[in-house]
Amino acid sequence: MDEFKFENGEILHDVEVEYTTRGTPKYDENDNITNAIIYCHRFNGNCLAIGDLDQILGPESPLSNYGFFFISITSLGYPESCSPSTTKLKFNFPEYSFKDSVNFKRKFLKEVFNIKKVLGILGVGNGGYDAYTWACEYPDEMEFLMVGSSSFKTNNYRYITSKALDNLIVSTDAYLDENYNEQLSQLIFSINSLIYSQIFSKRAFEKFTREELDLYMDTFVEESSNVDIYDFKYRNNAVLNYNLENKLSNIKAKTLVAISSDDIYYSPEFDVHPLKDKIENLEIYTFDAQDFVYNDDYSIFINLFLEFLEEFKK
Repeated sequence: MDEFKFENGEILHDVEVEYTTRGTPKYDENDNITNAIIYCHRFNGNCLAIGDLDQILGPESPLSNYGFFFISITSLGYPESCSPSTTKLKFNFPEYSFKDSVNFKRKFLKEVFNIKKVLGILGVGNGGYDAYTWACEYPDEMEFLMVGSSSFKTNNYRYITSKALDNLIVSTDAYLDENYNEQLSQLIFSINSLIYSQIFSKRAFEKFTREELDLYMDTFVEESSNVDIYDFKYRNNAVLNYNLENKLSNIKAKTLVAISSDDIYYSPEFDVHPLKDKIENLEIYTFDAQDFVYNDDYSIFINLFLEFLEEFKK
Protein backbone atom coordinates (compact mmCIF):
# COMPACT_ATOMS: atom_id res chain seq x y z
CA MET A 1 0.00 0.00 0.00
CA ASP A 2 1.17 3.55 -0.66
CA GLU A 3 0.64 4.46 2.97
CA PHE A 4 -1.07 3.45 6.20
CA LYS A 5 -2.29 5.87 8.87
CA PHE A 6 -2.38 4.68 12.48
CA GLU A 7 -5.07 5.66 14.99
CA ASN A 8 -2.50 7.87 16.73
CA GLY A 9 -2.02 9.86 13.51
CA GLU A 10 1.38 8.48 12.50
CA ILE A 11 1.79 7.48 8.86
CA LEU A 12 4.05 4.92 7.21
CA HIS A 13 4.65 4.90 3.46
CA ASP A 14 5.27 2.05 0.99
CA VAL A 15 3.70 -0.49 3.30
CA GLU A 16 4.30 -4.16 2.57
CA VAL A 17 1.42 -6.64 2.96
CA GLU A 18 1.83 -10.42 2.76
CA TYR A 19 -1.22 -12.51 1.94
CA THR A 20 -2.44 -15.75 0.40
CA THR A 21 -5.80 -16.88 -0.97
CA ARG A 22 -7.75 -20.12 -1.29
CA GLY A 23 -10.68 -20.73 -3.62
CA THR A 24 -12.22 -18.59 -6.35
CA PRO A 25 -13.93 -15.22 -5.90
CA LYS A 26 -17.55 -14.80 -6.98
CA TYR A 27 -18.99 -11.47 -8.07
CA ASP A 28 -22.38 -9.76 -8.04
CA GLU A 29 -23.73 -7.55 -10.82
CA ASN A 30 -21.64 -4.65 -9.52
CA ASP A 31 -18.39 -6.66 -9.62
CA ASN A 32 -18.25 -6.91 -5.83
CA ILE A 33 -16.79 -10.11 -4.38
CA THR A 34 -19.55 -11.86 -2.44
CA ASN A 35 -17.89 -14.96 -0.98
CA ALA A 36 -14.79 -13.62 0.83
CA ILE A 37 -13.89 -15.03 4.24
CA ILE A 38 -10.96 -13.40 6.03
CA TYR A 39 -8.67 -15.59 8.12
CA CYS A 40 -6.86 -13.93 11.06
CA HIS A 41 -3.87 -15.87 12.42
CA ARG A 42 -2.50 -16.59 15.90
CA PHE A 43 0.07 -14.59 17.91
CA ASN A 44 2.98 -16.64 16.54
CA GLY A 45 1.84 -17.04 12.95
CA ASN A 46 1.37 -15.44 9.55
CA CYS A 47 -0.93 -15.72 6.55
CA LEU A 48 0.28 -19.25 5.77
CA ALA A 49 -1.16 -20.48 9.07
CA ILE A 50 -4.44 -20.96 7.22
CA GLY A 51 -2.82 -24.20 6.05
CA ASP A 52 -3.33 -25.58 9.56
CA LEU A 53 -7.03 -25.76 8.69
CA ASP A 54 -6.65 -27.77 5.49
CA GLN A 55 -8.67 -30.64 6.98
CA ILE A 56 -11.61 -28.25 7.16
CA LEU A 57 -10.97 -25.64 4.46
CA GLY A 58 -8.59 -27.32 2.02
CA PRO A 59 -9.32 -28.40 -1.58
CA GLU A 60 -10.08 -31.98 -0.48
CA SER A 61 -12.20 -30.98 2.53
CA PRO A 62 -16.01 -31.18 2.79
CA LEU A 63 -16.14 -27.37 2.69
CA SER A 64 -14.48 -27.27 -0.73
CA ASN A 65 -17.95 -27.48 -2.28
CA TYR A 66 -19.26 -24.49 -0.36
CA GLY A 67 -17.71 -22.02 -2.78
CA PHE A 68 -15.86 -19.71 -0.39
CA PHE A 69 -12.93 -17.44 -1.24
CA PHE A 70 -10.50 -17.31 1.68
CA ILE A 71 -8.09 -14.40 2.11
CA SER A 72 -5.41 -14.75 4.76
CA ILE A 73 -3.36 -11.63 5.55
CA THR A 74 -0.22 -11.42 7.66
CA SER A 75 -1.16 -8.89 10.32
CA LEU A 76 0.26 -5.45 10.99
CA GLY A 77 3.40 -5.79 13.09
CA TYR A 78 4.47 -9.13 11.61
CA PRO A 79 7.42 -9.80 9.27
CA GLU A 80 6.66 -9.73 5.53
CA SER A 81 3.89 -7.30 6.33
CA CYS A 82 4.66 -3.93 7.92
CA SER A 83 6.55 -4.48 11.19
CA PRO A 84 9.28 -2.98 13.41
CA SER A 85 11.82 -5.44 12.01
CA THR A 86 11.01 -5.20 8.29
CA THR A 87 10.77 -1.40 8.32
CA LYS A 88 14.04 -1.22 10.33
CA LEU A 89 12.29 1.21 12.69
CA LYS A 90 12.68 -1.18 15.63
CA PHE A 91 11.72 0.71 18.86
CA ASN A 92 10.69 3.75 16.78
CA PHE A 93 7.83 1.91 15.10
CA PRO A 94 4.40 3.49 15.77
CA GLU A 95 2.46 1.94 18.65
CA TYR A 96 -0.58 0.13 17.28
CA SER A 97 -3.82 -1.35 18.58
CA PHE A 98 -6.01 -4.17 17.33
CA LYS A 99 -8.18 -1.53 15.67
CA ASP A 100 -5.07 -0.51 13.70
CA SER A 101 -4.55 -4.17 12.82
CA VAL A 102 -8.12 -4.40 11.54
CA ASN A 103 -7.86 -1.13 9.60
CA PHE A 104 -4.64 -2.41 8.02
CA LYS A 105 -6.56 -5.42 6.66
CA ARG A 106 -9.59 -3.35 5.66
CA LYS A 107 -7.48 -0.86 3.69
CA PHE A 108 -5.64 -3.67 1.93
CA LEU A 109 -8.88 -5.46 1.00
CA LYS A 110 -10.35 -2.27 -0.42
CA GLU A 111 -7.25 -1.36 -2.45
CA VAL A 112 -6.42 -4.83 -3.80
CA PHE A 113 -9.81 -6.56 -4.04
CA ASN A 114 -12.24 -3.62 -3.89
CA ILE A 115 -13.84 -5.34 -0.89
CA LYS A 116 -15.70 -3.13 1.57
CA LYS A 117 -17.82 -5.88 3.11
CA VAL A 118 -16.83 -9.50 3.63
CA LEU A 119 -18.96 -12.59 3.99
CA GLY A 120 -17.29 -13.61 7.22
CA ILE A 121 -14.25 -13.46 9.48
CA LEU A 122 -12.49 -16.43 11.03
CA GLY A 123 -10.04 -15.70 13.85
CA VAL A 124 -8.02 -18.08 16.03
CA GLY A 125 -6.18 -17.13 19.23
CA ASN A 126 -4.75 -13.66 18.77
CA GLY A 127 -6.55 -13.55 15.42
CA GLY A 128 -9.78 -13.69 17.38
CA TYR A 129 -8.85 -10.27 18.80
CA ASP A 130 -8.90 -8.95 15.23
CA ALA A 131 -12.20 -10.72 14.53
CA TYR A 132 -13.94 -9.35 17.63
CA THR A 133 -12.53 -5.86 17.03
CA TRP A 134 -13.71 -5.86 13.41
CA ALA A 135 -17.22 -6.95 14.43
CA CYS A 136 -17.43 -4.40 17.25
CA GLU A 137 -16.01 -1.41 15.38
CA TYR A 138 -17.53 -2.11 11.95
CA PRO A 139 -20.58 -4.32 12.65
CA ASP A 140 -22.12 -3.92 9.18
CA GLU A 141 -19.06 -5.23 7.33
CA MET A 142 -19.60 -8.99 7.79
CA GLU A 143 -22.42 -11.52 7.96
CA PHE A 144 -20.80 -14.00 10.31
CA LEU A 145 -17.99 -14.33 12.82
CA MET A 146 -16.12 -17.51 13.81
CA VAL A 147 -13.71 -17.32 16.75
CA GLY A 148 -11.64 -20.15 18.23
CA SER A 149 -9.71 -20.22 21.53
CA SER A 150 -9.71 -16.47 22.03
CA SER A 151 -11.28 -13.67 24.06
CA PHE A 152 -12.85 -10.22 23.90
CA LYS A 153 -10.40 -8.66 26.35
CA THR A 154 -7.10 -9.11 28.15
CA ASN A 155 -8.22 -10.26 31.57
CA ASN A 156 -6.04 -9.80 34.64
CA TYR A 157 -4.30 -13.17 34.29
CA ARG A 158 -3.28 -12.47 30.70
CA TYR A 159 -2.40 -8.90 31.64
CA ILE A 160 0.14 -9.92 34.28
CA THR A 161 1.54 -12.53 31.89
CA SER A 162 2.05 -9.95 29.15
CA LYS A 163 3.29 -7.39 31.65
CA ALA A 164 5.90 -9.83 32.94
CA LEU A 165 7.10 -10.48 29.39
CA ASP A 166 7.30 -6.75 28.76
CA ASN A 167 9.31 -6.26 31.96
CA LEU A 168 11.81 -8.86 30.75
CA ILE A 169 12.29 -6.95 27.52
CA VAL A 170 12.58 -3.40 28.86
CA SER A 171 14.95 -4.49 31.63
CA THR A 172 17.44 -5.62 28.99
CA ASP A 173 19.90 -2.88 28.05
CA ALA A 174 20.44 -4.48 24.65
CA TYR A 175 16.86 -3.61 23.64
CA LEU A 176 17.88 0.01 22.91
CA ASP A 177 21.10 -0.92 21.09
CA GLU A 178 21.32 -0.12 17.40
CA ASN A 179 22.52 -3.65 16.60
CA TYR A 180 20.56 -6.83 17.22
CA ASN A 181 22.86 -8.92 19.41
CA GLU A 182 23.10 -12.38 20.99
CA GLN A 183 21.55 -11.17 24.24
CA LEU A 184 18.28 -10.38 22.45
CA SER A 185 18.29 -13.78 20.73
CA GLN A 186 18.71 -15.46 24.11
CA LEU A 187 15.89 -13.34 25.52
CA ILE A 188 13.42 -14.42 22.83
CA PHE A 189 14.42 -18.02 23.58
CA SER A 190 13.47 -17.52 27.24
CA ILE A 191 10.24 -15.75 26.32
CA ASN A 192 9.13 -18.59 24.05
CA SER A 193 9.95 -21.10 26.77
CA LEU A 194 7.53 -19.25 29.06
CA ILE A 195 4.86 -19.02 26.37
CA TYR A 196 5.07 -22.78 25.84
CA SER A 197 3.90 -23.27 29.43
CA GLN A 198 0.47 -21.95 28.43
CA ILE A 199 -0.30 -23.67 25.14
CA PHE A 200 -1.86 -26.86 26.61
CA SER A 201 -4.27 -27.55 29.43
CA LYS A 202 -2.99 -28.73 32.80
CA ARG A 203 -4.55 -32.12 32.12
CA ALA A 204 -2.75 -32.38 28.79
CA PHE A 205 0.58 -31.43 30.29
CA GLU A 206 0.21 -34.11 32.97
CA LYS A 207 -0.25 -36.82 30.33
CA PHE A 208 3.12 -36.12 28.73
CA THR A 209 6.26 -37.89 29.84
CA ARG A 210 9.20 -35.67 30.78
CA GLU A 211 10.90 -36.75 27.55
CA GLU A 212 7.85 -35.68 25.55
CA LEU A 213 7.66 -32.37 27.40
CA ASP A 214 11.30 -31.64 26.60
CA LEU A 215 10.89 -32.64 22.97
CA TYR A 216 7.72 -30.60 22.35
CA MET A 217 9.11 -27.63 24.22
CA ASP A 218 12.35 -27.70 22.23
CA THR A 219 10.35 -27.95 19.00
CA PHE A 220 8.09 -25.02 19.93
CA VAL A 221 11.00 -22.81 20.98
CA GLU A 222 12.99 -23.71 17.86
CA GLU A 223 10.05 -22.92 15.56
CA SER A 224 9.60 -19.56 17.31
CA SER A 225 13.30 -18.68 17.49
CA ASN A 226 13.19 -16.38 14.46
CA VAL A 227 10.70 -14.01 16.12
CA ASP A 228 12.17 -10.52 16.30
CA ILE A 229 12.19 -9.02 19.81
CA TYR A 230 10.87 -5.66 18.54
CA ASP A 231 8.02 -7.31 16.62
CA PHE A 232 7.19 -9.31 19.73
CA LYS A 233 7.17 -6.30 22.05
CA TYR A 234 4.78 -4.29 19.87
CA ARG A 235 2.40 -7.25 19.55
CA ASN A 236 2.55 -7.72 23.30
CA ASN A 237 1.85 -4.00 23.84
CA ALA A 238 -1.33 -4.33 21.77
CA VAL A 239 -2.42 -7.29 23.92
CA LEU A 240 -1.86 -5.30 27.13
CA ASN A 241 -4.38 -2.66 26.03
CA TYR A 242 -6.99 -4.94 24.45
CA ASN A 243 -10.52 -4.64 25.87
CA LEU A 244 -13.83 -4.74 23.96
CA GLU A 245 -16.10 -5.57 26.87
CA ASN A 246 -18.18 -2.40 26.49
CA LYS A 247 -18.52 -2.77 22.71
CA LEU A 248 -19.66 -6.39 22.38
CA SER A 249 -23.32 -5.42 22.04
CA ASN A 250 -22.39 -3.69 18.76
CA ILE A 251 -21.91 -7.08 17.09
CA LYS A 252 -24.62 -7.87 14.54
CA ALA A 253 -23.02 -10.84 12.81
CA LYS A 254 -24.07 -14.41 13.45
CA THR A 255 -21.32 -15.59 15.80
CA LEU A 256 -19.78 -18.98 16.56
CA VAL A 257 -17.26 -19.27 19.40
CA ALA A 258 -15.31 -22.48 20.03
CA ILE A 259 -13.41 -22.94 23.29
CA SER A 260 -11.58 -25.76 25.03
CA SER A 261 -13.13 -26.87 28.31
CA ASP A 262 -9.76 -26.94 30.08
CA ASP A 263 -7.38 -24.54 28.38
CA ILE A 264 -4.92 -22.61 30.60
CA TYR A 265 -4.86 -19.31 28.72
CA TYR A 266 -8.51 -19.04 27.62
CA SER A 267 -11.46 -20.42 29.56
CA PRO A 268 -15.22 -20.80 29.02
CA GLU A 269 -15.91 -19.11 32.36
CA PHE A 270 -14.07 -15.85 31.70
CA ASP A 271 -13.80 -15.66 27.91
CA VAL A 272 -17.02 -17.11 26.50
CA HIS A 273 -19.88 -17.22 29.02
CA PRO A 274 -19.92 -13.40 29.43
CA LEU A 275 -20.72 -13.17 25.71
CA LYS A 276 -24.18 -14.68 26.22
CA ASP A 277 -25.71 -11.42 27.42
CA LYS A 278 -23.84 -9.29 24.87
CA ILE A 279 -24.11 -10.96 21.45
CA GLU A 280 -27.62 -11.62 20.22
CA ASN A 281 -27.01 -14.33 17.59
CA LEU A 282 -24.43 -16.44 19.42
CA GLU A 283 -23.54 -20.14 19.28
CA ILE A 284 -20.98 -21.63 21.69
CA TYR A 285 -19.12 -24.89 21.11
CA THR A 286 -17.09 -26.32 23.99
CA PHE A 287 -14.73 -29.17 23.19
CA ASP A 288 -12.33 -31.51 24.96
CA ALA A 289 -8.97 -30.66 23.46
CA GLN A 290 -7.14 -33.91 24.25
CA ASP A 291 -7.39 -35.54 20.80
CA PHE A 292 -6.71 -32.22 19.15
CA VAL A 293 -3.63 -31.62 21.32
CA TYR A 294 -2.03 -34.99 20.71
CA ASN A 295 -2.87 -35.47 17.06
CA ASP A 296 -3.18 -31.89 15.79
CA ASP A 297 -6.49 -33.15 14.45
CA TYR A 298 -8.84 -30.44 13.22
CA SER A 299 -11.35 -33.01 11.94
CA ILE A 300 -13.27 -32.69 15.23
CA PHE A 301 -14.49 -29.31 13.94
CA ILE A 302 -15.62 -30.42 10.46
CA ASN A 303 -19.29 -30.97 11.29
CA LEU A 304 -19.34 -27.76 13.34
CA PHE A 305 -18.09 -25.75 10.36
CA LEU A 306 -20.42 -27.51 7.90
CA GLU A 307 -23.52 -26.82 9.98
CA PHE A 308 -22.66 -23.22 10.85
CA LEU A 309 -21.69 -22.24 7.29
CA GLU A 310 -24.52 -24.05 5.51
CA GLU A 311 -26.65 -20.92 5.15
CA PHE A 312 -23.71 -18.93 3.74
CA LYS A 313 -22.63 -21.36 1.01
CA LYS A 314 -22.36 -19.78 -2.42
